[in-house]
Amino acid sequence: MKIKSQKDFFSGLMFMGVGAAFAWGATTYSVGTGARMGPGYFPLMLGILLALIGGVITFKATVVETVDGDKIGHWAWKPLFFILLANVVFGILLAGLPSLGIPAMGLIVAIYALTFIASLAGKEFNAKAVFVLATVLAAGSYGAFVLALKLQFPVWPSFIVG
Repeated sequence: MKIKSQKDFFSGLMFMGVGAAFAWGATTYSVGTGARMGPGYFPLMLGILLALIGGVITFKATVVETVDGDKIGHWAWKPLFFILLANVVFGILLAGLPSLGIPAMGLIVAIYALTFIASLAGKEFNAKAVFVLATVLAAGSYGAFVLALKLQFPVWPSFIVG
């Protein structure tokens, strides 16, 4: 078997791995039937679908010829680092980290931090544009999660609201 597109081959393997993990994780919930779906039904079907799509992409990468073989380039370490850091900081700021003495800063502060840190992953940084984006994301998240869905989690820093 000759791989004719490395990018497609490895992205297909990634899809199959993530899909299989989701499908396997969904089996710990009650799946139910198509007529009476349980909480594990949707993640199971989504995982299976993702794994099937990955299988098709992987198969296509071994059959369809590409111009230069679509070689895999170098790892983009800077974007990888900043995107992962932004998510970790978001989680810590949202709920706090009592073991290290970090209080819960809430949704709004966490979204601003997430947006500013993630924007450092790109080649250009425009503070004004990032501030506008963070404001829109914070307002939209507040409207969707707090007002519409009535989810209960800290919105503002704990030292402000008590």
